[in-house]
Amino acid sequence: MKPYVRVEDRHAFDTIIDARSPAEFEIDHIPGAINCPVLDNEERRIVGTLYKQSGAFEARRVGGAMVAANLARHLGGQFSDRPQGWRPLVYCWRGGLRSGSMTTWMRMVGWDAQQLAGGYKSWRRHVIATLDALAPQLPLVVICGATGSGKTRVLQALAAHGEQVVDIEGLARHKGSLLGALPDVRQPSQTAFETALADAIEHIDLTRPLFVEGEGARIGQLNLPVPLVARMRDSLCLEIEVPMPARLAFLLRDYAYLGDRPEWLAEQLGRLNALHGNTTIDAWQAMARARDLPGLFAELAARHYDPSYARSQRKHFHRWDDRMTVPADSLSAEGIEALAAVIAERVKARWPG
Repeated sequence: MKPYVRVEDRHAFDTIIDARSPAEFEIDHIPGAINCPVLDNEERRIVGTLYKQSGAFEARRVGGAMVAANLARHLGGQFSDRPQGWRPLVYCWRGGLRSGSMTTWMRMVGWDAQQLAGGYKSWRRHVIATLDALAPQLPLVVICGATGSGKTRVLQALAAHGEQVVDIEGLARHKGSLLGALPDVRQPSQTAFETALADAIEHIDLTRPLFVEGEGARIGQLNLPVPLVARMRDSLCLEIEVPMPARLAFLLRDYAYLGDRPEWLAEQLGRLNALHGNTTIDAWQAMARARDLPGLFAELAARHYDPSYARSQRKHFHRWDDRMTVPADSLSAEGIEALAAVIAERVKARWPG
């Protein structure tokens, strides 16, 4: 068997091993891969500096000793209990020396180790190709609704009912609005976000509806892939209609943690100064610092989010006038379960075939 394999064949292996440094792995990696670096972050820096200052031979001489020590540690550690029939797939940045060294030693041990042709760069090309090819085919149903309509919770309930769902905000680790950053949670890198999206849509049944939340072109610091945005804009929309009291009650539950972050909340509100002026922002910041979330959320909904909602939806979604509407009086746990069941039935009745 050839020691190089394609990205498409990765599922045939028992373990996918990323031989790059921890810093590279953290930025992005193949889903399910484990990080077993042949050079750690500092060692990679040292070898790179040597390559520039002293040339390839000196870099390889010093780096080779580091690689050998790290391979010995992996072989005597987390690989020590692997059976003879274990089949690992190894990759590095380009499918070169780092993954080649690990693959060679594993094959000498007797494992059927293979090297990913092109390394991580081939994976990256696969992600882009997958998004470009599949996004325009996705059978999307775009869940819309004013702020506080429980859209993410509805998606979660639909998934629990067996419906196809991609939680884009969950993959982005952000709720998508001005106040959408999650406490002590960093967003993934742009490439890791795209990897997660590609991995999710690669498994979609194109004959069944796929529910997603209506999004803009950005979520926090991340950009949605252009083909996915374009597909979303042309897809069927379903609007959840919830009265203001139920929306505010939901927001107070879903964003309760903001009461523990008054200064952060006030700082975020300051970004709206150009839209609403000093007097309004000062009043909202005072509410934030006083932890008056009921008053603040009511103000934000009435004066910031709701006025632009219908206009922005019509601008962003080309089939907005043809949207389905589903009313909901309550966004309690039971209410969301019932709402998800109604949405699934309504979409099923309208879906072709």
